[in-house]
Amino acid sequence: MHEIVVNLHMHTVYSDGTGTHKDIAQAAIKTGLEAVIVTDHNILVQGVEGYYRVGAPSTSASTGSAQRLRTSRVLLLVGEEIHDQDLDPQKNHLLVFNTNRDLSGLADDPQTLINGVNEAGGLCFPAHPDDVASPIFNETSISWEAWDVHGFTGLELWNGLSELKTVLHTKLHALFYAFFPHFIAHHPMPETLQRWDDLLASGERVVAIGGSDAHALNMSMGPLHRVIFPYDFHFRTVNTHVFIPESLSGDVPADKKMIYEALAAGRCFVGYDLPGSTRGFTFKARGLEQSVIMGEAISAKGGVTLQAHLPKPAEIRLIKDGKIIAIWKSSQACAYSATEPGVYRVEVWKNYLGAKRGWIFSNPIYVR
Repeated sequence: MHEIVVNLHMHTVYSDGTGTHKDIAQAAIKTGLEAVIVTDHNILVQGVEGYYRVGAPSTSASTGSAQRLRTSRVLLLVGEEIHDQDLDPQKNHLLVFNTNRDLSGLADDPQTLINGVNEAGGLCFPAHPDDVASPIFNETSISWEAWDVHGFTGLELWNGLSELKTVLHTKLHALFYAFFPHFIAHHPMPETLQRWDDLLASGERVVAIGGSDAHALNMSMGPLHRVIFPYDFHFRTVNTHVFIPESLSGDVPADKKMIYEALAAGRCFVGYDLPGSTRGFTFKARGLEQSVIMGEAISAKGGVTLQAHLPKPAEIRLIKDGKIIAIWKSSQACAYSATEPGVYRVEVWKNYLGAKRGWIFSNPIYVR
């Protein structure tokens, strides 16, 4: 399997973002991403999908760096964030990928929308499932409330922009975080983690993804003007690391298919890459007759060895059916012998800027 880093859930001038698709692509290349998925509100922008490359290197660049610039590229894909715009507040936002047609006309009923996505061969994820209100900016909660639905691919476990609302208690806080955004992110919402574990425990296969929700918003407070979370900052934070069977080839339809198949299967993890790159993380299981990675199932017959490996030492937590069953502190690898069926996943926590923060959240391995 080949690991790529994908940033998903972001907005352009076609909805409430401030950048173009080209701006996003250039920021993604600058930060070393392999792919981005743009999700403007209730519009499927046509004619912009494909590979984007950087411009010509400067004449002062060395031969090696010039060559790297010439070959740097990112695959830009387009989905939607769909919600009923007639509702006040506008809750139940759904990230929709790979439908190749606009489905926003189905937004008034979440189950009908999900059914439409599935009929079109797409993927869908409730966006920012727990999105609190921000009274100081007159913003209401836009959480997902339609939990009686079924058939969605997974959920957005960690939303980079929603977490900002949890720390904006006063306008002074807003000013501080505008200039020091590195202090904001700590972990996914506890309520969202609990919801995910509950769904998994009920027998559902629910894929977790991480979204930046990047807008590159312009903020003004008196004489102060600043872009809140430029795209390139977001692209260094909450990403979804995806495992595909082979390297991206440059063939857009083939590469797009690989990425969406991997996301649908849960062969991915959520990585908070600002404290340190999470590239290289693995979570695998070995049994009597097979080996699997996150998102896949394995028989418990004869026992299963679960193994996780990190790019750098940190605190590893092994979760079974929503409960912590083992912790390894300051470790770069761990192994656990699982003799009971269950849903096993890994969380990794790392100290950063004076606080313990979530670093890696794997998708589960299903031991049957």
